[in-house]
Amino acid sequence: MDGARNRPDTPLIRTALLGGSFNPAHSGHKRISLFAAKALRAEEVWWLVSPGNPLKEGAKDMAPLRARLKSAKAMAQRSIIHPTAIEQLLGTRYTVDTLAELIRRYPNRRFIWLMGADNLAQFPQWRDWRKIAHLMPIAVIARPGYDDPTQAARAMGWLRKFVRPARQAKYWTKWRIPALVLLRLPPDKSSATAVRRSKPEWYRSLTANPVRDPVTRLMID
Repeated sequence: MDGARNRPDTPLIRTALLGGSFNPAHSGHKRISLFAAKALRAEEVWWLVSPGNPLKEGAKDMAPLRARLKSAKAMAQRSIIHPTAIEQLLGTRYTVDTLAELIRRYPNRRFIWLMGADNLAQFPQWRDWRKIAHLMPIAVIARPGYDDPTQAARAMGWLRKFVRPARQAKYWTKWRIPALVLLRLPPDKSSATAVRRSKPEWYRSLTANPVRDPVTRLMID
């Protein structure tokens, strides 16, 4: 937790949030995070390693949480990225509730939500997705195969009027929300699905012991 979270004179920490299963974390996650952080001038990126994605319930190849968190920590080492299983501590199941609680708990941070263009296509399936847009700015990162705007037509039908130019991305802390910026990342074929396909039991060596959460400092077992 932030030691200075209740001190009003503490400078706001520009923090980008990337949610996902990280099953496992891979170089593509790190690449888009550092790319977005540079464009947004974010000081930190938090990877919200989900205890369970409501849109992926029943997935047979979902590794245990502590294995996924260890995978994320290994991938994020020596960077501004901080993986966390804080949703388990918060007891939140949906992104909208997680973001609202993070805003409440960390008043000395300014958050922006990162999502891939593939997630933008699914955005209307998320609980209270319009409320998410009213909680914090959103940065959408274009990924190969998801560039076609028709795939995200429903979400963009409402969000389009809130789009800001990419050249203004570094000013996101001053935007009035809802606000959305589209960032185009050069192609990268990395994917968690490919990793699982090539090494189905990648997580076996990571499940033996608990792991300490880099953000909450609690042990995840």
